[in-house]
Amino acid sequence: MLLHTRSAGSGVPVVLLHAFPLSSAMWHAQREELSSRYRVITPDMRGFGESPLGDDPPSIDLMADDVARLLDAEGVDRAVVGGQSMGGYVTMAFCRRHADRLLGVVLADTKAGADPPQAALNREAMAAAVLEHGTSVLSEQVLPNLVGETTKTGRAMVFGRVRALTSVAPPRAVAWAQRAMAARPDSFGTLRALQVPALVVVGEEDGLTPPAEARAMAEALPYGSLAVIARAGHLSALEQPEAFNRALVEFLGGLRAR
Repeated sequence: MLLHTRSAGSGVPVVLLHAFPLSSAMWHAQREELSSRYRVITPDMRGFGESPLGDDPPSIDLMADDVARLLDAEGVDRAVVGGQSMGGYVTMAFCRRHADRLLGVVLADTKAGADPPQAALNREAMAAAVLEHGTSVLSEQVLPNLVGETTKTGRAMVFGRVRALTSVAPPRAVAWAQRAMAARPDSFGTLRALQVPALVVVGEEDGLTPPAEARAMAEALPYGSLAVIARAGHLSALEQPEAFNRALVEFLGGLRAR
C-alpha cells in the first residue's frame, strides 16, 4: 500500500506523522515553515485522510513499514522521521524496524510505554463504540483531551479546527488504529538503542502523555533532548505552532551542522 502524502520543499527529507484521529492536514504550519529549507513529507496514515485502510490486521509495525515504502517511492534513502501522539508510536516502530534509514527522530506528545491492561480495554471499547455509533463518539470522549486548557478557553479557532479534523475520521480507520495502538509493545529498549539525535517535544498542559513521560523518554535516548511547549496540550504542533516550529527548526539546524 502507498500512502497519500502532502509534500513541500527540497533538501534534507523530514517526515512528519500525524496524531490520532487526524490526518496530514494537521501539519500545515510545519510545511509552511520548514519547506524553505527542507523537503517536508507528511503522509496520511492508512485509513485517514486520503490513504486507503486495506484489509490487514491492526498493527503499528505495519504502519511503520508503510512509511518505509513511502520513502522508497519518494526516492529517499534516509530521513528525519517524527510523529505526534499516534505518529510517535509509528516513529518508534520505524526506529525499531528501519533504524538504518534515520537521520534523526522527533517524538512529540507520545509515550514509549505499552498500554497497561485497562488502557488497552478502553481502546477496544472505543473501537467498538465508533463502529456502532460513528465518529460522534470522538467528539464526546476524545476531543476534550486532545488540547490543553489554554486552547479550550482562549483559542476557539484552533479548537474548532481540531474538532473539524476529528469529525471526518472514518470509523473503520479509528477502530483499526485504536486496536493497533493497544497492541503496540514497550519501546524504551528501542529508544536506548537509538544512535541518532532525537528531540522529544511535549505540551506543558498535555494530560494524555504528560511532561513526566516525555522526560523519561529523553533520558532513555543516548542523544536525546527535550522541548516543553508552553500553553499547549496533547496537540502541541497545532495549538502552539510557532513555538513547536522553533524547537523543530533548532533541532534540524543542529543536524545540518553535524
